[in-house]
Amino acid sequence: MGRTAGRSPQDTRRALLDAAADAVRARGIHASLDDIARFAGVSKGGLIYHFASKDDLILELARDQLASFQAGIDAALDPTDTAPGRLTRAYLRASVAPADDDAAVRASMALVTQLMTLPAVAELARADAERLAAALAADGLPADVLALVVAAADGMGSAPLWGAPTHTPAHRRLLERLLHLTRHPHLWETLTP
Repeated sequence: MGRTAGRSPQDTRRALLDAAADAVRARGIHASLDDIARFAGVSKGGLIYHFASKDDLILELARDQLASFQAGIDAALDPTDTAPGRLTRAYLRASVAPADDDAAVRASMALVTQLMTLPAVAELARADAERLAAALAADGLPADVLALVVAAADGMGSAPLWGAPTHTPAHRRLLERLLHLTRHPHLWETLTP
């Protein structure tokens, strides 16, 4: 693939990753390099110029998905918030804040589900999950409160996959209550037997 006028190598790689995501969603994890090249509108040789193998491309696509989620957490960090639980609140916001497009959330989850069937991607995701879990554990919240908030965030974040609406007053109220709990974790102690 000759370089498209005005497009940087980074832009080309981004376009190839987006095309790979579309191909995997449409054809499954067994989409071939030919399929991905067709989705990208480039030759197979052009694709291989940027990614030496399908494995390299798929691992980079997985890294891209993980980095995108981390960027969402980073963007949700409140710079004025210095209290314990700051990262957990950002994780909660990034995971469950109503998405503008539930269909896009479902498409992203479908892609991740396909990618996770590969052992190398599952290992990459496991290592990333351990990194994030360690950072959350060091965020200053009691373990029970952290476990509850993260489990709720993960469950609420997957709601679009099942067709559940995320733009409801109940959804917003639960989000606010979970955020409140991270600011006042002692409230959890009043609920335990």
